[in-house]
Amino acid sequence: MKIASINVNGIREAVERGFLDWLAEQDADVVCVQNLKAKSFELDDSVLYPEGYEGYFLDAEQDGFSGVGLYCRKIPKAIMYGLGFEQCDNEGRFLQADYDRFSIATFLMPSGDDDPAAKQTFMTQYLEYLNKMARKRREYIICGTWHIAHKTLDLANWTDNQTTPGFKPEERAWMDQVFGPTGFIDTFREVNRDADQYTWWPKLNQEVSRTRQEGWRLDYQIVGPNFRRNVKDAWIDTDATFSEFAPLIVEYDLEL
Repeated sequence: MKIASINVNGIREAVERGFLDWLAEQDADVVCVQNLKAKSFELDDSVLYPEGYEGYFLDAEQDGFSGVGLYCRKIPKAIMYGLGFEQCDNEGRFLQADYDRFSIATFLMPSGDDDPAAKQTFMTQYLEYLNKMARKRREYIICGTWHIAHKTLDLANWTDNQTTPGFKPEERAWMDQVFGPTGFIDTFREVNRDADQYTWWPKLNQEVSRTRQEGWRLDYQIVGPNFRRNVKDAWIDTDATFSEFAPLIVEYDLEL
């Protein structure tokens, strides 16, 4: 099973820059998208239902803001919209597809650039939910932009960014909880420990930043410990340039 995750940073702009062509070439079982910045009823059928996929979306209440989606080759048994707390659900940040053996979710964390307190509140509530997930018998694959670089390996110029949202000590400590006591696994780092592996580059001088590898790894696919051995390969598609984010792709020894 192949899962791709990509922060499109505006679905309509991404489509203009080749997102649908990229999607058609992936042969992925599920594609998780984040930060649509559009309501699903505003989108053409070619975006809602690309050939071979069924699309599911959770819109943010605010226009031109947030929103997540799932493109699925196999129709899920059920779709879960949101997590039950207002900040997540009103801002369109979590959408889950349930299959027989496990669930696949697309997720978008607040960046914290404009409102660090709101991000911290979200993290507190979300960690409570992750702890509940970890205690269930069902397995989960949660994909998306977490807006936190966990380790110094996960961003360039980390010494200059220790007070920058996305690399603050309290944010990294929160990720320590996710990958420590809560028990989830960073699938990418299970199979790839290389440096200069990034999924986001600053918008200003984006081309230069990518060439110099001056980026951040803000995107993850996480699983519970029972799926650790099912992670077969993981890579970042830096050739995809329809967004300032790059797709994160993971192959699992699993079937839907």
